[in-house]
Amino acid sequence: MRRVRPGDRSRSGAAEASSRGAGEERVLTSVAAGDRYEEPRDLPRLWHVTLSVSGKEAPLKEVRRGLEQLAHDHPFLLTSRYANDHAEIRYWEEARDLHDAAAVALRLWGEHRLTAGLPPWEIVGLEVIDRETYHQRISEGYGPLPAIPVGVHPF
Repeated sequence: MRRVRPGDRSRSGAAEASSRGAGEERVLTSVAAGDRYEEPRDLPRLWHVTLSVSGKEAPLKEVRRGLEQLAHDHPFLLTSRYANDHAEIRYWEEARDLHDAAAVALRLWGEHRLTAGLPPWEIVGLEVIDRETYHQRISEGYGPLPAIPVGVHPF
């Protein structure tokens, strides 16, 4: 079996192949990539999102049902807490950077308000932190507690 680089159809490659004996393998060499490896910047990362919404009072049963429907439609939601005039949704978002994660979070309530039957509340708070910051806060004893139990709960 003869090994060659894919797409190598240069004249020197053809001449090289004819100068080798049958069955000889072509030696491939690599180019040094540098002293250290750096993660590509466009790979998605995990972001912890806390979205707070508020507005006119709504029946608790309707708020709960709407949040449960949102969680059913979008199983990435970790937990939701609610009262009759405000709610908080926490979840992990996979995005290229903070801007993308925040943009998705800012559209979440409005885009799903009708389909999930959510109250017509406005977004009053948004926190987006990377995974490392989230875990650092937890280990130091401050920041949002882990979402246990997962689901929809009253405040």
